[in-house]
Amino acid sequence: MPDSLLLNHSSLPISRVVHIGDLALGGNHPVRIQSMVNTPTLDTAATVAQCIRLVEAGCEMVRITAPGIREAENLANIKRELRKKGLKVPLIADIHFNPKAAEVAAQIVEKVRINPGNYIDRRHGKADFSEAEYRREQEKIAERLSPLLAICKTNGTAIRIGTNYGSLSERILAKYGNTPQGMVESAMEFVHVCRDFGFQNLVLSMKASRVKIMMEANYLLVERMIESGYYLPIHLGLTEAGSGEEARVKSAAGIGSLLASGIGNTIRVSLAEAPEAELPLARQLVKFYARNAMCFPKQQARLSRFFSEQGLEVLKMQYPGLAFDELLIRSAVDFTLSHQKSRAGGILITNCQQTDDSRLTRLGQHILQALGIRHFRGEFIACPSCGRTQFNLIEELEKVKRQTSHLKDLSIAVMGCIVNGPGEMAEADYGYVGAGPGKVTIYKGKTAVLKNIEANRAVHALIKLIKTEGDWVEESKP
Repeated sequence: MPDSLLLNHSSLPISRVVHIGDLALGGNHPVRIQSMVNTPTLDTAATVAQCIRLVEAGCEMVRITAPGIREAENLANIKRELRKKGLKVPLIADIHFNPKAAEVAAQIVEKVRINPGNYIDRRHGKADFSEAEYRREQEKIAERLSPLLAICKTNGTAIRIGTNYGSLSERILAKYGNTPQGMVESAMEFVHVCRDFGFQNLVLSMKASRVKIMMEANYLLVERMIESGYYLPIHLGLTEAGSGEEARVKSAAGIGSLLASGIGNTIRVSLAEAPEAELPLARQLVKFYARNAMCFPKQQARLSRFFSEQGLEVLKMQYPGLAFDELLIRSAVDFTLSHQKSRAGGILITNCQQTDDSRLTRLGQHILQALGIRHFRGEFIACPSCGRTQFNLIEELEKVKRQTSHLKDLSIAVMGCIVNGPGEMAEADYGYVGAGPGKVTIYKGKTAVLKNIEANRAVHALIKLIKTEGDWVEESKP
């Protein structure tokens, strides 16, 4: 192993790198930035006002939840008001449990996002499918999807097939498990249905709350497209990243590393903060790593490896005095790409004349934890709030973090509603899920243990449950 090297981005874990033109928007566009409003969709004025703020902050595509037909119909009012104000930003309808809402929205907006798991029958835990049952389920997908495809074809509406880790159908789980491969196979089933229908206006996304899973799923997806010779644009996002510095590190590691690898046509940074807070990081990721931008600073990071006294391989990363927000992104991406080859278990960051060693140490800890290499504090999985959220997710997340961040061996999911809750927090040790206005349901693993707890006492109830389960440790004082 060489004593030192310059970071080399040409050696990637996929056999080839392809730049996939954004077919869904008609041509080879640069990487575009997406965000999502968190206002109720039926509140036209509030949603329009937030759309305007997002566009002013750098958002190029706005996603709006449409959980039902009334919300889908109101997208027409929102779009009309935006156009009256001179904003031509493309709108994306976010569809979950109601395929009919997708069919209404597709006649109004530029794109609809659907989840494959919502176009299948729920078998309530069925774990074994015969070949005949498997084929019949695939036929049902085609039957249920064809009305939407016809509407999209007529209206020129794009579809994003959004596959989320933890939201796979029971049939896919039975065959592939809750795995990156299962995510890819789930999406490709829909791609084949669309191709058979003669519909190609598609975007694909593979999202997870864990960096490695999200990256592996996207690499596998690209491999499948290379094998088939059928290329589609890819939307990148690390879902439920949480809030604060650790969430930005996770997002940079996942999204930035894939962009640097030549993968990605649109991106969304998902933070459990105000939607406008997502845009600065998203803009920098596009600036630094999008394929139409200069990917690296004039002076790249110099990396060297050494062994600590404990025999741990450490990657030393020396930077030329970058501003901290850029350093966060560069170091997260550089370590993530380098770790695919070196498997270093430690990190030491230096930044020229910067002397705040505690902040650099904390940044290194965030990077190691983001990749699941080591854990220094509790891990928090938290969705960005949206129009479905019926309690103050941002405030609740901060309350949970203040009380439990010292539990470094636990992961806690704070979710806004049942749409993303029970499925996508499946690997968390505990779940804290919005159950209605001012109500929280608390999970141990996948099991709802305490239902409809008042929000003002929910954190106390969570702590009591953690103690009852024997997972609590007292915080050590310095």
